[in-house]
Amino acid sequence: MSDMKGKVALITGASRGIGAAAAHAFAAAGAKVALAARDPDGVAAVAGEIGESALAIPCEITRFWEIEAAVAATVKTFGRLDVLINNAGVIDPIVHMAEADPDAWGYTIDVNLKGVFHGMRAALPVMLHQGGGTVLSLSSGAAHGPVEAWSAYCASKAGAAMLTASLHKEYSHLGLRVMGLSPGTVATEMQRSVKDSGINPVSKLDWSVHIPPELPARALLWMCGPEADEFLGQEIALRDEQIRARVEMMR
Repeated sequence: MSDMKGKVALITGASRGIGAAAAHAFAAAGAKVALAARDPDGVAAVAGEIGESALAIPCEITRFWEIEAAVAATVKTFGRLDVLINNAGVIDPIVHMAEADPDAWGYTIDVNLKGVFHGMRAALPVMLHQGGGTVLSLSSGAAHGPVEAWSAYCASKAGAAMLTASLHKEYSHLGLRVMGLSPGTVATEMQRSVKDSGINPVSKLDWSVHIPPELPARALLWMCGPEADEFLGQEIALRDEQIRARVEMMR
């Protein structure tokens, strides 16, 4: 599914990594894209690369009113909202629990869990009024099993996975398409933080095993089409070779 003409997508964490790659992929498929991120210069640069079909919105997703304003700006500029991609996320602090700073630990929960809820809550009135929409949230294998020194990340991603399941249960009958994407390890700044930590087996992985952000970006695009309807309410893992093959067919 590569034709997004007439559609509008709002992507959080769009200043770099998977979010920036998704912005380019959706715009190339014909969508208007609203790019939200807390880095105003970074998100403006990505929007500038895309051109007039992109809107840069500086936004701190831990504050509900900011993501609510981002949704309003998207609708005001492009007239609608068809796709929400909850991509923004952080992994720090990478630390054992007895040494964790409570404020830093809590901020990860605010971004990775509350930020996903904020995006969903802000987009819901618009999508329900339109009669439907697609909500995609970036998940992780860490949502389903503990990883040493990643307690905040694992806990927040587990909560976000349950938010995805809850949204599907409550609104699928009203036209909402809801899924999660677990991309595996991706060559982004987050993985550089992991590698620099030197803690747990993930930090020891060779950089060459990490997939480029363009692959999960294509997966997100594929998930917006009917080809992915069999996975509604579920989490798709790019580690699944059959899934990866279906995504690669989009090229």
